[in-house]
Amino acid sequence: MSNQVIERKPNGQFAKGSSGNPGGNAQRSRHALNADTIREMHAAFRRGGRKAVDQVMRTQPAIFLKLLVLLVPREMEVTHSAGIKGLSDDQIDEMIEAIQAMLAARQAKTIEGKALPVIEAPKRRRRRTQDVEAKADIPSPS
Repeated sequence: MSNQVIERKPNGQFAKGSSGNPGGNAQRSRHALNADTIREMHAAFRRGGRKAVDQVMRTQPAIFLKLLVLLVPREMEVTHSAGIKGLSDDQIDEMIEAIQAMLAARQAKTIEGKALPVIEAPKRRRRRTQDVEAKADIPSPS
């Protein structure tokens, strides 16, 4: 650490313009670097990203799939709220009315009618193997 003197007010607070950290905020620097990198990557993708992705997909499918997998989060956090127990009686009544309205709309869309009788297709006559042999003029073994 440097032996730099940091200006302070008489009450011990840092003077205006002095943060007390001459090295800066490392976390903020990292965020700024990430933002710049993402911005430049986006600009590069707009210039030729689609062609590059298509080329990688054709020539190196394993790398393409690995990139796809890296884009998907490994874990997803799901939180449950109080659910129905957290609702008021009025909210539950409104939900019941909405469900009943949806069911009524679904029933209104159904068409009632009678099924028509099934018409069977005419049966096809099977060829006999003897008829086929006779037409092909195949001599029978004697």
